[in-house]
Amino acid sequence: MNFPVTRMRRLRRTEAMRSLVRETHLTPGALIYPLFICPGEGVRKEISSMPGVFNLSIDEAVKEAEASAALGIGGLLLFGLPAEKDEQATGAWADDGIVQTALRAFKKNRTLDSLVMMADVCLCEYTSHGHCGVVVRDGDHYDIQNDSSVKLLAKTASSLAKAGADIVAPSDMMDGRVAAMREALDAAGLEMTPVLSYASKFASAFYGPFREAADSAPQFGDRRSYQMDGANLREAMREIELDLAEGADMVLMKPAMPYLDVISEARQRFDVPMGAYQVSGEYSMLCAAFAKGWLEPQRAMMESLLGIRRAGADFIVTYFAKDAAKVLG
Repeated sequence: MNFPVTRMRRLRRTEAMRSLVRETHLTPGALIYPLFICPGEGVRKEISSMPGVFNLSIDEAVKEAEASAALGIGGLLLFGLPAEKDEQATGAWADDGIVQTALRAFKKNRTLDSLVMMADVCLCEYTSHGHCGVVVRDGDHYDIQNDSSVKLLAKTASSLAKAGADIVAPSDMMDGRVAAMREALDAAGLEMTPVLSYASKFASAFYGPFREAADSAPQFGDRRSYQMDGANLREAMREIELDLAEGADMVLMKPAMPYLDVISEARQRFDVPMGAYQVSGEYSMLCAAFAKGWLEPQRAMMESLLGIRRAGADFIVTYFAKDAAKVLG
């Protein structure tokens, strides 16, 4: 039936009516808050390109975690800034690594039991060259070694899980790393630790501010030989399918807003828990518009998150997690 019998505005008249028929919902429990952990005590250093986001010493990170738990946020995604770096990314898999130490501190704090502790598994924050794997150089030529990198990544995943990570989340985009991590976890008696794979991580300009936050910019070259070409949707589906076949329990899309079609396509194809990462560049450009008065902060923030959720993400990694949770109540 057409107008005037059908009037679509009937169901939009009041906020109560709109809420009743709303198709897509956000909750604080579907938000994951990233934290950048650094050495020291009492450290709370704001990241210049990411207003309101900080490098935090463990004691300060505990305070952020407590605030997140009080807001009903679903979990934390932990990144580490080691005191020292080397070509073998020793700080990533050392028992006394910065994230491992933070995880132990978090797990001792019973007020944080409601938070799922996710640990990013990558080498870029820990290597002296800033790449996500082992590098072999021959003059001006360099190569990121896949298989030797996978061995270190599997070692890192096992170390983080032993320290208390509820979920390990490989973000490196090396081939075969999920299978290697699953094998290492199972061999260590950690067969109940899930793997959240960054299954389709694109080589993106939107990671720029993160590289300041995590001090992880490559010292030479770029990451296009291992992160995905942004033009390729079908390849992204193959990556997801392969990671699931290797034992991934969940998958994560990254970035989110420029790749909503990837999230939507993956949601149609794969019946597994699926997240999306609203990355640093997405956050920073919105904050820049807020500072200029060009966008209404609360509405734009919530609309950006709702769009990611509507595309098919079950949960969202976002630097807006605390602010959004306060709005959602």
